Amino acid sequence: MKIVVIGGSGLIGSRVVTLLSDAGHEALAASPRTGVNAVTGEGLSNALVGADVVVDVTNAPSWEPQAVLDFFRTSARNLGKAEVAAGVRHHVALSIVGCDRTPENAYFAAKVAQEEVIEAAGVPYTIVRATQFMEFIGGIADFSTDSGTVRIGDGLFQPIAADDVATILAQVALAAPLNGTVQIAGPDRAPFAEIVRRYLKSASDPRPVVTDREARYYGGRVEEHSLVPLGDARIGRINLDQWLAQAKKG
Repeated sequence: MKIVVIGGSGLIGSRVVTLLSDAGHEALAASPRTGVNAVTGEGLSNALVGADVVVDVTNAPSWEPQAVLDFFRTSARNLGKAEVAAGVRHHVALSIVGCDRTPENAYFAAKVAQEEVIEAAGVPYTIVRATQFMEFIGGIADFSTDSGTVRIGDGLFQPIAADDVATILAQVALAAPLNGTVQIAGPDRAPFAEIVRRYLKSASDPRPVVTDREARYYGGRVEEHSLVPLGDARIGRINLDQWLAQAKKG
């Protein structure tokens, strides 16, 4: 089976390509680095020749509201047209748990727009909504730091390891399209501030972490269930303590 991974050179995409290749499939890493650009359309038609499945794990280079919206909407439209022309049988897209529940977050709103384009494209699809990656907890702490204190919104958090995201995406790519959405998350669900505190303690980072109901998560207010799955979800195998221990080893 030929599977094209759009964004195949990144954190998740490179893992998905490796997993699919190891399983004996023809997995192509498609990204601007390899001459394929979903936003401009450069190299897209050639990359999709003979493709059975496309996995889209692209990430916008800018989080400015209009730029991120244009990125995901345009890339999804270009992919949909190219996939129809190539006869692609399954489009798999990585999205975000709760993206439709935090409209003030520009990135989340752009992912909703991307999903809408995918659903209208005419290609059988599966959208995989993931919680935040464990790999990004440190960046969240940095973004949320004010005068040396990390201020985190009052909600629950259930991060997932990038390895688990890639594993589930590879499994979904090899399965029949659902024409619907799958939610995925890590094993640990706890208050957001507690998860960040555990990360910083493991990293020997002395910054205090406080819960602040007014704190924003990249522009969006965090309610209790804003960032965790509602209803059924596939749960990753790597818990936070295991991931932290591995991260310490480098």
